[in-house]
Amino acid sequence: MRRDEYEIRPLTIADLPLMRAIEEASFSTPWPGNAYESELTTNRLARYVGAWRGGELLGFGGIWLMVDEAHVTTIAVSPALRGEGLGTALMLELLQEARRGEARVATLDVRVSNELAQRLYARLGFAEAGRRVRYYEESGEDAIIMTTPELSDPGQQAREALAHAATKTDEPLPNPEAFDVVAR
Repeated sequence: MRRDEYEIRPLTIADLPLMRAIEEASFSTPWPGNAYESELTTNRLARYVGAWRGGELLGFGGIWLMVDEAHVTTIAVSPALRGEGLGTALMLELLQEARRGEARVATLDVRVSNELAQRLYARLGFAEAGRRVRYYEESGEDAIIMTTPELSDPGQQAREALAHAATKTDEPLPNPEAFDVVAR
């Protein structure tokens, strides 16, 4: 899906029912019902954005801005639209939000079994920084901790620029190695 076919904007409490529907379709253990309400109304660290086509929420993502770090708390795309570049576009918007919040780096946790998400994050400059053993209580699965280089790093900015350009076309993103060539 080309970037001009949808818009990305901040989410509000009015968007909560649509967020919950995507959350429940996306995760085996969705956040509790009141978690996003708190994120959208009282958590001063939280920023959430959604991808919209008309009145339809296609996907959403969120970060916490903590001192000089942005932590990606969630990203979810409607199952029927996965693989269309929406996850990339949402992640790029979250990284821009991180810069606006003066974050130095971005981090996230991802299930060991979620290789598709790991590939997306790697294309955007995230690399494994550690593990949280048995982090996901319902399954006992480990989480991989991933982090970006400094967000001001020219190589990181080049990766994001190429990924952004790819969301404007129907062309797939290049392999992560292609970004390293640009960074040199």
